[in-house]
Amino acid sequence: MTSSLLRPRGRIRTGATGASGGAAVEGSTAPTRILDWRNPRIAALVRELGAGPADAAGPADPARQTESLHRAHAWISGAVRPVYSVQDERPVSEVLRRGRGSCSQRLAVLEAVARAYGVPTRVRGLLVDGSFWYPRFPRLHRIVPDRVLLAWPEFRLGSPPEASGAPTSWLTVSELLGGLRPEAAEQGGGFTNAGSETLFEALSRTAIDWDAAPAACPSTGPGAGPACDLSAYVLTDLGHYDSRDELFARHGQTLCGLARLVAEPVLGRRGAA
Repeated sequence: MTSSLLRPRGRIRTGATGASGGAAVEGSTAPTRILDWRNPRIAALVRELGAGPADAAGPADPARQTESLHRAHAWISGAVRPVYSVQDERPVSEVLRRGRGSCSQRLAVLEAVARAYGVPTRVRGLLVDGSFWYPRFPRLHRIVPDRVLLAWPEFRLGSPPEASGAPTSWLTVSELLGGLRPEAAEQGGGFTNAGSETLFEALSRTAIDWDAAPAACPSTGPGAGPACDLSAYVLTDLGHYDSRDELFARHGQTLCGLARLVAEPVLGRRGAA
């Protein structure tokens, strides 16, 4: 049994509150309060990772952009310790300073690096059933929120439409990191949300599918099989937003302010292993 008492009050979370299907949501490369990529700490990280697409002359090269973001994902996986932090609006520069973060915060780091490289990002808002996190808290089901607000990033590679004359398609973070490619999916089974591997690490080897896409490999149940069909856990699709800042401003974070205040000192340091 999950808890609804920890949820922010006064928030109406209904489907498709973002632009219809995300069609009119263009995303951005601009810094935001969360994706504060102009902060010196993030600028230093970008330099450490090497020259990004923004440094290349001429039209942006999708292959080079993808390679740069793969490097960034690998760096984040190794350098930012996975914990259960509940402060989804924490700026990326602060996550890097602490050297630890939740899956949501680590995804935000990847988004910030992408924007620094000149790659537009946006997010899709999903309300996910709290039971998805039961394996992480086997004896504490009653304190798991009944629904978790997830900001699922998307990236637009290549030159912007105004530069190339043709719109470029959006890739989910799973598609970007290769999880939806058959050869990547064959590297391992689905994501069970148990053990040392977190959702953030699993992205590079497993197709994370929130929609039961026909192209995904069949599975025997939620979280099973190489394609990792997690669509059974999606309660509401909230649509697309230009940034996670906009998503959280409209729908709040997963936990109410008091719950975050009480839980963060403990969960913000608890390893996700």
